[in-house]
Amino acid sequence: MKAYIYPLALTLLLSACRNSEKREENGAFAKEKAGSTESVDFSQIKETGELIVTTLSGPDTYYDYQGVPLGREYSLISNFAVSEGLRLRIEVAHDTTEMLQMLVSGNADIVVFPLPKKMVEAEGLQATGAQDAKKHTAWAVRSESRELSEALELWWQGGKVLETLHTKQIPTGSMLVRRHVYAPFISREKGQISTYDPLFQEAARAIGWDWRLIAAQAYQESAFDPQAVSWAGARGLMQLMPATATAMGVSNVHDPRENVMGGARYLRLLGSQFSDIPNGEERLRFVLAAYNGGSGHIRDAMALAKKYGKQSTSWGDVSMFVLGLQQPRYYRDPVVKYGYMIGSQTYEYVNAIMERYRTYGGAVSATPNAMPLDGTSTTGAPPKTGRHKIYMPEDLEKMEE
Repeated sequence: MKAYIYPLALTLLLSACRNSEKREENGAFAKEKAGSTESVDFSQIKETGELIVTTLSGPDTYYDYQGVPLGREYSLISNFAVSEGLRLRIEVAHDTTEMLQMLVSGNADIVVFPLPKKMVEAEGLQATGAQDAKKHTAWAVRSESRELSEALELWWQGGKVLETLHTKQIPTGSMLVRRHVYAPFISREKGQISTYDPLFQEAARAIGWDWRLIAAQAYQESAFDPQAVSWAGARGLMQLMPATATAMGVSNVHDPRENVMGGARYLRLLGSQFSDIPNGEERLRFVLAAYNGGSGHIRDAMALAKKYGKQSTSWGDVSMFVLGLQQPRYYRDPVVKYGYMIGSQTYEYVNAIMERYRTYGGAVSATPNAMPLDGTSTTGAPPKTGRHKIYMPEDLEKMEE
């Protein structure tokens, strides 16, 4: 449960702008240039210092968890990039058709996704990189990218790299945040919640919130432990991620006042980003959800709600799609920009804070529980687009050679 801004997306955008001219000068996107037959191989990639990767969003491939890029395929390609001294630029596609088009057109150097080798060969591409002999899957590069393929094969060593690679996984339960748990109340009778009540009150005056709501959020984040540290690097009472703390002007994240005021400034920023939600109480829930899961993911859920005829400014409706963003049908929908998210954590985060706020004496109406979305099953034959079949990770287990 951490607050963060999207440093990864910003970094990728700036990287794309800075390096687009360099890649063109060195032959990138050569197939799109009239009369040019020059191809980009590993020597040109190393000259620019950037490896452009295309993949699909998903829990086993690549996704953003509170500012931390995760996923097995991401961990693998990140390991390769580090070993070669390369920056990574991740381009997320919506399906295999788009991935293959990006590779063939030169808009990506490599497909980092477990594709069936038969598909790779049928498209005139090279199967290389991380491979699964049992499932007959591999990554893919262009047929002319022989140097890159050789470098990937040398790195992979038949899977030996897996013996030393430790993919970052999300801890469960109490392992998410290392903290000392303090009592949720000092004195219920006197209305004293914690020793940090004056800080919560100061922060509340600055952003126009009820201080008890900020207290409820702080307890959910850190259990009132100013030294709390999460596995992802978030720190302090309000569990600020390093990039967020810097952006909010916090120099010492473990200083209670700095941390709480930084968290309040971030809440105010998120409030302005969701100013299109007219109902103030509803807006609170969206802001809390964005603090936990990222505003981009919440905007994705709002876009899905609108697409499916629900109210995009109602948390009761949008929260269904926050949960839905755990399903391929939804996180690979064309209206979704940020892909997969662990929606259940964000959903429970908002519920837990609002319930604790009520126990602290806050007056807030109940929000109906999100109902399961119909048709979220991903079993059966995958859909088709054009002449390419769209494969989801779960489909690959069912495929035979």
